[in-house]
Amino acid sequence: MDRAQKEKVVEELGQIFESSGVVVVSHYEGLTVAEMQDLRAQMREAGGSVRVAKNRLAKIALQGTDVEGIADLLTGMTVLSYSEDPVAAAKVSEAYAKENDKFVILGGAMDGNVLDPAGVKTVASMPSREELIASIVGCIGAPASNIAGAIGAPASNIASILSSIEEKAEAA
Repeated sequence: MDRAQKEKVVEELGQIFESSGVVVVSHYEGLTVAEMQDLRAQMREAGGSVRVAKNRLAKIALQGTDVEGIADLLTGMTVLSYSEDPVAAAKVSEAYAKENDKFVILGGAMDGNVLDPAGVKTVASMPSREELIASIVGCIGAPASNIAGAIGAPASNIASILSSIEEKAEAA
């Protein structure tokens, strides 16, 4: 890799650290190519990405950023999982680590804060952006359906009262 390529990689990594909602740093030593492709596919489905980069170049890219503290995690065979959604990469990484012992989460960064493995687990347990939107829409829609039910209820009550009066009149 020549100097120009290294500078390009450092620039790309800098963009990842700046623009991502969450970055998870993990060890992947011992993963097969198929397992790594599976991780990439799962991450892509969730809207995230996986990047393997030289630790030295990643540390250079981290200099001067809010999350410079994760540079200490960059030792050995590390992989960066990241996504714009603040929880997507953490969810996929946490789920993948549960099913594969060779994938070990070291920590990460979210919104300028450095996370330890427990912090990544906590972020992974948070609802995703889509889940939050769905719950907000549900909250907004609930009052409207309650109003519609309340408006329709008197008509059904009147109908049942009229039918009971009619039944009494026929019985007499």
